[in-house]
Amino acid sequence: MGGVRPTVPDQLLMMGDLMTLYAQMPFISPSRSGKPPAVSKGISNFWEAQRLAKQKAWERAIHSRRIPLAQLTLFTQQLSAMLDAGLPLVNALEALQDQVDNPVFQLVVRDVKTDVSSGTAFSAACAKFPNAFPNLFVSMVNAGEASGNLSAMLTKVSGYFAATVKLTKRVKSALAYPITVLLIAFALVNVLLIFVIPVFGEMFEGFGAKLPGPTLALLGISNFMRAYWWLILGAGAGVFWAIGQLCKTARGRISKDHFIFKVPIMGPLTQKVALSRFCRTFAILLRSGVPILTSLEICSRASDNSFVEQACADLSKHISQGGQFSDTISNNPYFPAMIRHMSRAGEQTGNLDGMLEKISDFYDVEIENMIGSLTSLMEPMLITFLGVVVGGIVMCMFMPIFQMSSIITA
Repeated sequence: MGGVRPTVPDQLLMMGDLMTLYAQMPFISPSRSGKPPAVSKGISNFWEAQRLAKQKAWERAIHSRRIPLAQLTLFTQQLSAMLDAGLPLVNALEALQDQVDNPVFQLVVRDVKTDVSSGTAFSAACAKFPNAFPNLFVSMVNAGEASGNLSAMLTKVSGYFAATVKLTKRVKSALAYPITVLLIAFALVNVLLIFVIPVFGEMFEGFGAKLPGPTLALLGISNFMRAYWWLILGAGAGVFWAIGQLCKTARGRISKDHFIFKVPIMGPLTQKVALSRFCRTFAILLRSGVPILTSLEICSRASDNSFVEQACADLSKHISQGGQFSDTISNNPYFPAMIRHMSRAGEQTGNLDGMLEKISDFYDVEIENMIGSLTSLMEPMLITFLGVVVGGIVMCMFMPIFQMSSIITA
């Protein structure tokens, strides 16, 4: 209070000293990027650690993760085009390594390129990755290397893969609509049972009237679902898991295929899909010069159908003993008479692979017609199903109201 007040020049001098001291404090001075160096370095280390972790995870997955067939089809088409243009195999693989979008498949192509650069055959390098390159691809590449026309073989393989992908998409698109509608119906019914029906139940209890049997049953189901929804959810998940584990066994796969074969609509459709895939695979392998017993083994692995697997085993046994393809097929009830007659004609004319390819084309047309018919018939069937389910629930809940109105009128 009683000190000497500093003059204006002294105040300016003190402010200049403070500003100089502030500028000399490195722990609060910003860097050029606007962030403290320590924080920027920590963030950089974090993202680098994340990148290395992803890279290690992808490295571990190259022998276990299955590559989608659509990506393998695109890879085969591009590789065939590069080889046709005269590009060496190693250079083509190096170019495709940068173009592959799947990081796991990119590492697979990298390892295949490294093996080929060191002198390993392309088929042998691909055989190390069975989840990326199926047996059909490896066998066709092996035949192409033996004949000296690898690009032509890859063209055939890409055509086969493209037809398989197209057929699979058609079947999935036909099943997507009914599955989506059924899931929506299931969710709607659960919402009604858990949230809407209890409100009506409380209202009916307030009236004190005797409820009809369907309404009491529906209220009992609603109360059970509200109290034990976790038990229902767990039991459903357990049942699906048990069915999935059972279908992985040999006996479970046979039971599943026999059950699907007996379903009225799905049975013929899955049969035609399996027969088309078998005929096309067997035809392209025979045309490429792959031995017939090896071709049957590849068809068995690629079929994913127990009927076709059993047929391939019988064919291998009888053909190795000098039997004919058509004679063995004639004793198998899973194969229609058309396959037996056309395969016998193909054996007589020496054009079995051409006949099998025609059979596959015929079944592809049949599959398209069946899918179109199912799609047109599915909509009214689903609408009728939803009307019956939702309408039945609504009727059960309004029956007491109708009875009360009749009592009041009387």
